[in-house]
Amino acid sequence: FQVGRTDKQFGPFEFVGGLEMTSPTRDFGALSAFRFLKAGGDFIGVADTGFWFFGTVVRDAEKRPSGIQNFRMQQMVDQTGRPIDRKWEVDAEGLAVKDGIATVGFERSHRIAQFKIDPNDMKAPIKPLDFVVPARELRQNRGFETVTHANANGQHEGGLVVVSEKSLDKAGNIYAAIIEGPHKGVFTVKRNGDFDITDGAFLPDGDLLLLERSFSMASGVKMRLRRIYGESVEKGAVADGPVLLEADMGYQIDNMEGLDVWSRDDGALMVSLISDDNHSILQRNLYLEFILHQD
Repeated sequence: FQVGRTDKQFGPFEFVGGLEMTSPTRDFGALSAFRFLKAGGDFIGVADTGFWFFGTVVRDAEKRPSGIQNFRMQQMVDQTGRPIDRKWEVDAEGLAVKDGIATVGFERSHRIAQFKIDPNDMKAPIKPLDFVVPARELRQNRGFETVTHANANGQHEGGLVVVSEKSLDKAGNIYAAIIEGPHKGVFTVKRNGDFDITDGAFLPDGDLLLLERSFSMASGVKMRLRRIYGESVEKGAVADGPVLLEADMGYQIDNMEGLDVWSRDDGALMVSLISDDNHSILQRNLYLEFILHQD
């Protein structure tokens, strides 16, 4: 993970392993978000070019990721079943899965929509959702990159929570909302430095783990993982919490866009990340995997 070093421990995170994903097919790349359908194995994802993707992470005897099997992509379709070629209509950035339903956040044409999961034949959305945040507050290319379900036994009873990438209120905080459950409403996340929010998922203890990214010509790309206190995810609140990990170009990272949290069969709490190569020969599609130690 750290270039030229063999260290495995980075704050509370223990690096398990990673992959660089490549494919000769033209459509491969631009991977924005993913979630496991089977813990650490089968996954579903969305690309910001308007594609679904599916596959399976395979592992070696030490439980380290060793490859991706059965990877395939499907273009998103309209209500007539026709592929949608207008990228601005299907700029898919965020994804949550629950009970056979995929909930997707789209930028530019801002919306949250739900789809029935069928890995062999994804169809048009079954319904749109009210994303609660006033549409006028969402910036053109800075909409909902985080779409995630709160914990079923927490204060939001498994409801959907969405966080924008960089749609700021007058105080400079990032718009977010609880869009389901007993406490629906808008909240904000305190912006920390020049980092934007690219994904997130709730931890078993009810805190929200956010993936953040920054980029400048001077310093290149940076990645950060930040724990947002669960009790601060409330209507009208400004949610905040500490940075757990920060990495720059001295680490094996790229444009990190997707995150999922899952439990390994031995009980370890796992965090998996993917990057979006923007279909650029200068960037990579990475898969990184960590254990998050809670003690």
